[in-house]
Amino acid sequence: MSHPRRYQPDDPYLARLRPLCLGLPEASEKESHGQPNFYTRKVFAVFGGVVKGDHDSDRWSQSVLILPNLLTREAALHDERFFVPAYYGPYGWVGLNFRAAEVDWDEVADLVEESYRNTAPARLVRLLP
Repeated sequence: MSHPRRYQPDDPYLARLRPLCLGLPEASEKESHGQPNFYTRKVFAVFGGVVKGDHDSDRWSQSVLILPNLLTREAALHDERFFVPAYYGPYGWVGLNFRAAEVDWDEVADLVEESYRNTAPARLVRLLP
């Protein structure tokens, strides 16, 4: 059984996120569990999320889920724009809710790159500046 799509293909936040993700070496996109996932061998970013116990809400549907370094994660969890996503949160992932405040796309690019560095094969990470 396939999952229903949980995003709008023409979402303006996704339109801004997609080139940041796909601009990284050998990054690709696929839909999984109804969400756009960006990956190399492993997923490094997901557009849209939910939190434990609130799977039907669209509150976090315009967000990006990333796997930051420990210090970045700790700082993020003290910022109201971030949340612990269901399924990914126990593995160190956080979500940045694009609706929580004006989006700083330079910050998003940095977070996506950090997540990429934490998940991509070493040979691809070496291709980054």
